Amino acid sequence: MKFIKQSVAVFALLTGMAVLAQTDKPITHDPVIAKQGDTYYLFCTGPGITSFTSKDLKIWTQADPVFAVNPKWAKEVAPGFNGHIWAPDITLHKGTYYLYYSISAFGKNTSAIGLVTNTTLNPKDKNYKWEDQGIVIQSVPNRDYWNAIDPNLIFDEQGTPWMAFGSFWGGLKMVKMAQDLKSLAEPEEWYTIARRERSFEKEDADAGDAALEGPFIFKKGDYYYQFLSWDYCCRGENSTYKVVVGRSKTVTGPYVDRDGKSLNEGGGTLVLEGNEKWYGAGHNSVYAFNGKDYIFFHGYDASDKGLPKLRVSELQWDANLWPSLKDNVLD
Repeated sequence: MKFIKQSVAVFALLTGMAVLAQTDKPITHDPVIAKQGDTYYLFCTGPGITSFTSKDLKIWTQADPVFAVNPKWAKEVAPGFNGHIWAPDITLHKGTYYLYYSISAFGKNTSAIGLVTNTTLNPKDKNYKWEDQGIVIQSVPNRDYWNAIDPNLIFDEQGTPWMAFGSFWGGLKMVKMAQDLKSLAEPEEWYTIARRERSFEKEDADAGDAALEGPFIFKKGDYYYQFLSWDYCCRGENSTYKVVVGRSKTVTGPYVDRDGKSLNEGGGTLVLEGNEKWYGAGHNSVYAFNGKDYIFFHGYDASDKGLPKLRVSELQWDANLWPSLKDNVLD
């Protein structure tokens, strides 16, 4: 399919990247952020999990990838795995950084979410060492009607860990995690947290046309906000990616948009979308740093062959506590 070929081309460009000098628009796909000390660490889709550092969220310097050698189990899950690790998620919990990541084949749910851990993000620290913990969740074609990619870990108000994840198929899922954060809780507890209408005639192994992915849960005030991406990434100038949001007072939902429509029924309030300068924009993460809320995402740069690049904006909240971009970072 055309969009698969274009995506492979974009990823090939990423694979061949030389180490970058400082830049305000690093080539980035699916960014997530953690702050340690005075440094922000960005992790994103790329060979071995691409990473960058910044002191101010404006100028970024490329760092070494997380994996110098591919996870041993990757080709068992996705035989065509080419070294590109997708859509990471980073959380600090009790002194350990938990970095979840995705192994998959494009357009298929031959996928798994893995976990790698470290006690520090600073490569100069003597204790710096990424240790792979293996597979956390795996999806198999014709067995699972969901896709084990795009993880996001969230703790509820009782301290219970939950993982949101997924793309296409039967929608986005949330599953309760065990306290070790390496496995599912027993007995298993699953929820669908967002879905869109899918053409009935599609085979179960087909990703289908219910285009949504990349859930990210952000707690603010009384609400859990689910940000997610609609439509299609990775198509250069034909990308239609956008971010929508819904919210719930409980982490497992139901999430509803500004008009009260459930995200499980195709609801979603628009937060951002591409334009003539930035083709489709999406796959976001949201964090509070220094008393401000920020959204991180990638857009396809119309001035540079549609390459995916980092965009960062502060979020603002209206009187009814719905978010929007404070900065015109897509103008």
